[in-house]
Amino acid sequence: MMRQSRIYIFLTIVIVLFTMTACNSSEKKIKENSHDLPTIQKHGKLIAITDYNSTSYFIYRGTPMGYQYELLQNLAKHLNLELELTVNSSLDDAFSKLIESECDMLAINLNITNQRKELFSFTKPIGKTRQILVQKKPENWRKMSKRSMEKYLIRQQLNLAGKTVHVVKNSAYYSRLISLQNEIGDSINIVEVENYEAEQLIALVEKGEIDYTVADENVAKLNQTYYPNLDVETAISFAQNQAWAVNKNSTLLLAEINKWVQNMQGSALHAVIYNKYFKGKKAKQRNESPYMSIQSGKISDYDKYIKKYSKKVDWDWRLMASLVYQESRFNPEAKSWAGAYGLMQLMPNTAKRFGASNTSSPEVNIKAGSKFIKWLDKNLKDSIPDKNERVKFILASYNAGMGHVLDARRLARANGKDPNVWIDNVDFFILNKSNPEYYDKDLVRYGYLRGTETFNYVNHIMERYEMYKKLIQ
Repeated sequence: MMRQSRIYIFLTIVIVLFTMTACNSSEKKIKENSHDLPTIQKHGKLIAITDYNSTSYFIYRGTPMGYQYELLQNLAKHLNLELELTVNSSLDDAFSKLIESECDMLAINLNITNQRKELFSFTKPIGKTRQILVQKKPENWRKMSKRSMEKYLIRQQLNLAGKTVHVVKNSAYYSRLISLQNEIGDSINIVEVENYEAEQLIALVEKGEIDYTVADENVAKLNQTYYPNLDVETAISFAQNQAWAVNKNSTLLLAEINKWVQNMQGSALHAVIYNKYFKGKKAKQRNESPYMSIQSGKISDYDKYIKKYSKKVDWDWRLMASLVYQESRFNPEAKSWAGAYGLMQLMPNTAKRFGASNTSSPEVNIKAGSKFIKWLDKNLKDSIPDKNERVKFILASYNAGMGHVLDARRLARANGKDPNVWIDNVDFFILNKSNPEYYDKDLVRYGYLRGTETFNYVNHIMERYEMYKKLIQ
């Protein structure tokens, strides 16, 4: 009996120790997997997912714009972080990435629901909106009285019974229609559409390809300004809070965002940003413009030539477009204080060497610029075999001249850095070529350079290129 008691005690101790070890291991795993502000600050980037539409995030005349984009820029500045923004038209995929800590936040106007609150944490409300039924007016609506037209439109939610309504998959619109079925005691044929934004479904209603969809009121009314044959007067919900979302573990990030939201709401800055995208003639003009990336896929008037000559240098046309934007903002009449001119901002001697002048057409100017890029590529190819890495050296040479870039490479080699890698290697010495400690050395042949300009030049072009890749086919 005594022996059995000892065995029992021994087994109990083993079980307790095993349980403690398992708990500690589990706690350690949770701690390691936690994704909160200190980890984000360590990486120096705020990674956000938003949606690609005419209000949240888009390219206009080559420039990234959008309501969510501007708010996020302001938030990233508040957190002293670099903003890394990506787009995702699948809510399921976006939710999954947030839960798995593949991003830091969802900067999408999400309706706050109990089901979603179990999966992630919501910020303080960014705004309020109602859900609106989007439907097409009858063909001859302009000649009809308002009273006559009302006969063709759904004004009572009860009349949605038996109708087919297409909505974004896994959206709050779907949840609302499910609830509405119970309220009216009849069925609605709800079709969930994957990889579509609400605005894309609105466009399908306008074309007559689907009968009805649901959208937030501010988005529906903005779309009506350039689709006047749409009706957006029937609300199917009360006003609902909308917010951004963060991972459940990101408690410190949530608290910091909430402080920012509290200061931003009701401010003059927020009013300016909101009105810029949801009110006024400019919003309508922007959405009707051929430079609106959503509708046209265009970056500039000169895309045709940029595409043609980017092939000559084996570049992605969006990379060259980013360079042209950086140089001239797509203004063929642009002139710099130093004498550079045209879309590619070539200096007179460089332009002449590659077949252009200050009276050349935009196409000839782009052609000459591409020849200059090809010449730079040829001179760097043997020493920097990696094509993607070489691009950054070409850009720096385009801006500052190859001599200064070769100086920076020599400095990198002499200081134990890799002369064939730009980031955290050669870029440091370009940046410091205005410092006598670096430029006043025997191995430096081209002397002083205001390196901040070249450093930023490369970074801005590459960052814009990444945005173009995400938003432009």
